[in-house]
Amino acid sequence: MSGLDRSNGSHTVLVVPQWQGSAARNPQRLAEGAHRLSVLLPAARRTVVEIDPRPGQDQDGVRNLDVLTRSLEATRDALGRSGDDTLLAVGGDCGIELAPVARAVARHGDSLAVVWFDAHADLNTPDTSPSGGFHGMVLRTLLGQGPSQLLPGPEERLSTRQIVLAGARALDRAEVDFIESEGIRVLSVQALREPVQLVSAVAGTGATHVYIHLDLDVLDPEHFTSLSCPEPGGLHPDQLQAALHALTERFTLAGIGVTEHAPAPDSASSDHVLQRILDGMAFQ
Repeated sequence: MSGLDRSNGSHTVLVVPQWQGSAARNPQRLAEGAHRLSVLLPAARRTVVEIDPRPGQDQDGVRNLDVLTRSLEATRDALGRSGDDTLLAVGGDCGIELAPVARAVARHGDSLAVVWFDAHADLNTPDTSPSGGFHGMVLRTLLGQGPSQLLPGPEERLSTRQIVLAGARALDRAEVDFIESEGIRVLSVQALREPVQLVSAVAGTGATHVYIHLDLDVLDPEHFTSLSCPEPGGLHPDQLQAALHALTERFTLAGIGVTEHAPAPDSASSDHVLQRILDGMAFQ
């Protein structure tokens, strides 16, 4: 099947307008970005998770932790009502991925790989994070090493061998050390210019199913401006489109999360870029 099928009844879009996990300037733009993203995706059902729009309390080295805890519970509740639909989760900051990825792990176990398209590795802990923003701790928390209030259950946790970091280029020293010690697969922006290396890396995990995390800052800010944490030297939209298409042609899609969309003044142009990227996927 080529392209996103807008008539298929097996897709659910879950909209999570959470911004409190972000340490960026003007993070509230991410809530608007979640709603803007949701209309670009096909859905038989569309659910908006109710998120407290106010900031919360900083606890245990994490900004707004109380709000994030309530957001996680609300997202889990919404997922519990989504049945067996393939999930398209949109945020909001990267923290919205906790429940969707945990669900995919529980369903597919060792047959799942998670491809983390992101300029950042999101592998900090509260002790190593320079900002306290949870969006930089999400992947580490999914491994079972994060704030206790946000940890997935044992059967929902990733292992490092299931992870492929794609396009990461702004890493903290502690993250580099962790990646090297754990042997996590990492593909540079240069390596992603030909999708065959990405497909090979995912195949090397032994996976048959793939969950795709797409933080839009994997894109180069010269080509996509609606970013809250832009990092130079990223992917061209056509390269990302080719990578997504290759993944969803080769592996069964367990779900996809699209995050960190911060609409800019020229957001109409950004919407066009996003539509082109998403329409290039093979959605099973």
